[in-house]
Amino acid sequence: MLQRIQTIFILLSLLAPVFLFITAQDVDIFGTLPILNAICVVLILAGALSLFSYKNRKRQILLNNFSIIINVLLIGLLAYWLLNLSGGIAFPEKGIEPVFPLIAVICLLIANVYIKKDERLVKSVDRLR
Repeated sequence: MLQRIQTIFILLSLLAPVFLFITAQDVDIFGTLPILNAICVVLILAGALSLFSYKNRKRQILLNNFSIIINVLLIGLLAYWLLNLSGGIAFPEKGIEPVFPLIAVICLLIANVYIKKDERLVKSVDRLR
């Protein structure tokens, strides 16, 4: 159902971990553990499942909330990485990675607002029958 506005926001939040996966190949947080790649894959799967579960709005809200929590933890993890990165704050290549989870959180919050609005509309129509 691409005609719903919340689907567009969920799609935008789905593209954020894809771009993070592409740009964050040099991020080394805990040594050789590919934690960032695993988190990106989990976010992509949760976003895709949320995108295609448009008939079940409660599941969609639950998956979006799960993605919001994971993205907030990812922002904290990337901020920790940026603070421990050598080169000082004036290093020009620092700082693009935490932007993608932040965009995803904002898009998912807006999508949840529209999903709840749809839920209220469906309940009001059911009341009139």
